[in-house]
Formats: sequence, C-alpha cells, structure tokens
Amino acid sequence: MGSDEGNVLTRKSFKSPDAVRDLGRGIGGFVDMGRGFAIGRAVLEPGWRWSIDIRPIVGTTSCQVHHVQMVVSGQMAVRMDSGREDEFGPNDVVDLPPGHDTWVVGDEPLVILEFSGNSENFALPTRQGRAVLTMLMTDIVNSTQTAAAIGDTAWEGRLAEHNRIVRRLLERFGGREIDTTGDGFLAAFTSAEAALRGALAIQQAIAATTVAIRIGVHTGEVDQVEGGDLRGIAVHETARIMAEAPDGAVYCSALARALAAASSLLFTSAGKHSLKGLETPVELFFVRAG
Repeated sequence: MGSDEGNVLTRKSFKSPDAVRDLGRGIGGFVDMGRGFAIGRAVLEPGWRWSIDIRPIVGTTSCQVHHVQMVVSGQMAVRMDSGREDEFGPNDVVDLPPGHDTWVVGDEPLVILEFSGNSENFALPTRQGRAVLTMLMTDIVNSTQTAAAIGDTAWEGRLAEHNRIVRRLLERFGGREIDTTGDGFLAAFTSAEAALRGALAIQQAIAATTVAIRIGVHTGEVDQVEGGDLRGIAVHETARIMAEAPDGAVYCSALARALAAASSLLFTSAGKHSLKGLETPVELFFVRAG
C-alpha cells in the first residue's frame, strides 16, 4: 500500500507563529512546516542595525550566518567584511554570505522573510524562560494631587471603579494582569492588535468616569519569572512610552504598530521622543480606532 506521509497539505500563519524572538529594535517569528523546513519573518524598526542590536548578544565582529532572505517591504543595506556595500528593496531575494553587517534604511520598518540561516532563532543563541509579549501599561493622571484634594474615602471609591473597569476589559481582550502600582496596571498580551484594542476600550470606558489615564503599549522580549512577573528592558521601555502619552491618549511603539499594521486601527505619528535609557530618539504613535 502507498503512504500519504510527507504529502499532507499544511497551512500556518505568521499571525500566530510557532515561536518569536526579540531582535532588539525588532521582532522575528517563524513557522515550522515540518520535515526540517522553517520560514522566518522579521519586522525591524527604523534605526535597527545588526552591529548595534545583535552583536552584543552573539559576540562576533560581524554576522557569521549564511542567510537567504526576501525583502517584503522597506529598505535594507548590507556591508560585507570585504568592504562591499549594497542596498535591497521590496521583492529582492538576497543570498547573504557570512561576514556582514545589515541595517534598516529610511523611516519605514523593514520586513524580511528568512529561508535559511537558522530561521528558528534568526542566528541568535537559544534562550529559555523568555517570551515576546505585547505589554500595556496605564497610569492615572495626577493621582497624588487628586487623592489629597478629595480625601481618602472618595479617592478609594474612584480607584475601585477604575480597577473594576480595567480588569473587566483586560479579561475581555485576552490580557493578563501582571502588576498594579496602586494607580496603574501592567498587563501582557500575546497579540499586539488585542493589546491596542484593549487599550482603546479601557481609555474610552475610563473617560466616562471622574479620572483620566494615559496608556502605553509596546512589544518586546521579557523574562517570565516565578509568580508570573515580567522582567527586562522592554518592561521599562513600556513605562517610558506610557509616560510620554498625553492625558486620555494611547501611545504605542513602532514595533507594536508594525505588528498590528494589517488591522483597521489608525496610527498617527507623535514624533520622535528621547526615552530614558535609550541612546537614540524613538518614534511613537497615537492610536485610534478605525
């Protein structure tokens, strides 16, 4: 008798990849199609450069992995160790030998498909106990001054209402509460679009109450520690983004925006901001429902 083994029609989607990796100012996901074949997809923010974002992790002077890639959108520049430089754009397929540096050209995120070169890890060493999540952080505006002005009893009532609203909407949109600071929340989502829609729903619901909040949303790799807490620079970056948001607004990073680009959400540039702990200014986006 014949066998259908190896002849199974398979579908997978980068909307729900088998694994994701933090690439510094970028994120990579891969799908494993079986029989040793995997395809990776990376979204890299403007300003991303291998020698800045990846070299400190792998410890080599240049990338020593052989890549075969296709540029989906954006522009990518390459400098070989030999000194040769070239630039690639949409629909270019690149056979990239070991011994190179690459970077994003211009103000548009770079999206590439990876067919070879350790697609599962994008040439990064395997790390355990880490995950790429989209984080949502909220903060009540002028909470200390308001509490002092209206008194403890009235403030506790407003805070309890705020907490009920946020927790109800986190549950509705699939968020996991990580921590509460007393006047704000940190939550994690496995979907950037869900996090952004949850943020907008929270902002709309809170606007009907007597308090005002600001919200920041960011995607990055974090350590998941005992007790469910999250650790890592991406958590601090989320806090910095939230702090830049005006009263009643939702701000997100370029990476969170790129991951939700196929949604009907609307993004307006809020300009470049100098965030504490980051060497270069980053572009943030004001988020609205489509």
